[in-house]
Amino acid sequence: MNSVDKIAVCSRSFSKNPILRSELLNAYSNVTFNDAGRQLKGEELLEFLVGHDKAIVALEPLDDFVLSRLPQLKVVSKYGVGLDGIDIASMHKHGKFLGWTGGVNKRSVSELTLAFILLMLRNLPNNNREVTSGIWRQNIGGMLSGRTVGIIGCGNIGKDLIEILRPFNCKVLVNDILEFREFYEHNMITATSLDELLRSSDIVTLHVPLDKTTEMMIGAPELKIMKPTAILINVARGGLVDEFALKNAIQEGDIAGAAFDVFAEEPPQDQELIKLHNFFATSHIGGSASEAILAMGRAAIAGLNINKIPEKYDAKLF
Repeated sequence: MNSVDKIAVCSRSFSKNPILRSELLNAYSNVTFNDAGRQLKGEELLEFLVGHDKAIVALEPLDDFVLSRLPQLKVVSKYGVGLDGIDIASMHKHGKFLGWTGGVNKRSVSELTLAFILLMLRNLPNNNREVTSGIWRQNIGGMLSGRTVGIIGCGNIGKDLIEILRPFNCKVLVNDILEFREFYEHNMITATSLDELLRSSDIVTLHVPLDKTTEMMIGAPELKIMKPTAILINVARGGLVDEFALKNAIQEGDIAGAAFDVFAEEPPQDQELIKLHNFFATSHIGGSASEAILAMGRAAIAGLNINKIPEKYDAKLF
């Protein structure tokens, strides 16, 4: 047991998990948990981290304002995979180490994506609402088998989704800034432009990080390209899609519907959007399978032991 380092656990999910708490306390004796269950940011996050040598963070925003005021903090370990909340340049500038394991929750997220695809194709959310309101009729939906699925972002989650789509005999189109030629050839996948993917796909699903190159990557022009029968899925990051343009596109019939687990502002404030009969929303639960929580937590505990600054942090391995 390490009795020297002071550890701060910012994540509310990690802090309330008895297994992860026990395993961390077996490794470190001096731990501060976020037992208040507050979403920490800015001054409150800074106050929570002061006096600690290492920290486990989830969605807490670590910007230069926070990092520059924590000279004692040496290691930040990520509970989860997305790095968009961490100012990587500031981490380098202030000599802080990053513990991060890519793809640790990939199956949890890809399974949720599959669930979203199936429930939207079969019109299950609307059908459920009708049944619970006393309406009994057989809505006609569609099958996933044989459809064209467009995957934007072919990192850990995108690749895993391709794996679990195999039994459905879908045609898979991918768009990524990186080239995975051997993977594409092995899996008989077509890499194409974003426009062609949007134009040709029955289901479009996002699996990219949020950064300056991907922010609002799906807006009104992109939605206009999609088939009127197409479905848009976002279990990646809020801010990738212009939600106002999405609402208009659904209302005007430019696309058939959408299912989102993430929003630019959480919880989402646009009640018109989330109450549309062909829009389905969940509360950022992509990694919230019990197995994924343990895998992410254990990776975060292991990440506290990093002792060098990598040459660069690659957030593109989302």
